[in-house]
Amino acid sequence: MTTNDTGNRRAKLRRMPLSDRTAKFLRPVSQPAREHGLGLPFGIGRKPPTVYGAIGSLEVRLARTTAEVRRAQRLRYEVFYDEMSAKPSLATQLRRRDQDAYDAVCDHLLVIDKSATPRDAEGKARVVGTYRVLRQDMPRGSRSFYTQSEYNIAQLIDERSPQYSFMELGRSCVLKPYRNKRTVELLWHGLWTYIREHGVDVMLGCASFAGTDPDEHAEALSFLYHHRLAPPEWRVRAHDNLHVPMDRIPADKIDPKAALKSLPPLIKGYLRLGSFVGDGAVVDHQFGTTDVLVILPVENIDPRYFEHFGAPDERTSRVAVNA
Repeated sequence: MTTNDTGNRRAKLRRMPLSDRTAKFLRPVSQPAREHGLGLPFGIGRKPPTVYGAIGSLEVRLARTTAEVRRAQRLRYEVFYDEMSAKPSLATQLRRRDQDAYDAVCDHLLVIDKSATPRDAEGKARVVGTYRVLRQDMPRGSRSFYTQSEYNIAQLIDERSPQYSFMELGRSCVLKPYRNKRTVELLWHGLWTYIREHGVDVMLGCASFAGTDPDEHAEALSFLYHHRLAPPEWRVRAHDNLHVPMDRIPADKIDPKAALKSLPPLIKGYLRLGSFVGDGAVVDHQFGTTDVLVILPVENIDPRYFEHFGAPDERTSRVAVNA
């Protein structure tokens, strides 16, 4: 390469927006990403999709190409930015995709409606639900979990590994017309099958209340603190500069039924499974939410759910397409 070539490349890089320059160097491609064709030229390294199950016209599977991840990003934009109150950057607004550097190193679970009309902008079956997952054994490692930006989870993982294998859950959403039992169950069938397939022991991640005023959720946050705070051996605290106290109402002043009713469905579902929460909420001004940390060891899951979703030692989905 000549000196002029090098100079031209540097000049081109300087002309790129700062966010693009940063992203250029923050997107290592993990082995799972390579296997799914993510980060590679379109069509190279693709495999047949890993399908975890189907109910009617809905199918749950892993994304295997960059194009499929983009479809999940478009769904996330529609839910987080169009419907909810997340604040997009100019680049995000122009792309109409919720995208960050983690997408290239995570696995993406998709629920697809194969019969939906109209199809999406590319004429493909619609992605109507998604989960983004990052396992501890992926190249980016647990110290780069997105959750670490809000909570000190690194200490917990250091103390509990290698006895426990951790996985982060994030960017979960379902298109509004599909927010029903069937879609959510299928998404959980796929997630639970993925967890068993990879031997995951602990799931964690942030779950959100709408809005940035914790006092609007005082009773629900206080209920979580007084009744579902993680025991000391699992407890994680929000970083001091972000920590918002959750014990806003004394325990004897809480109406448990009203508090449970006011919880977002996702948090309520995690509680039913056997999860607990970290110490402190965090206000996320970009996404317009108040976050809590959810920690769910697989050993805590109520066994009654195994009758429907499958036992921990099963490796196939109860709604597998060839079941």
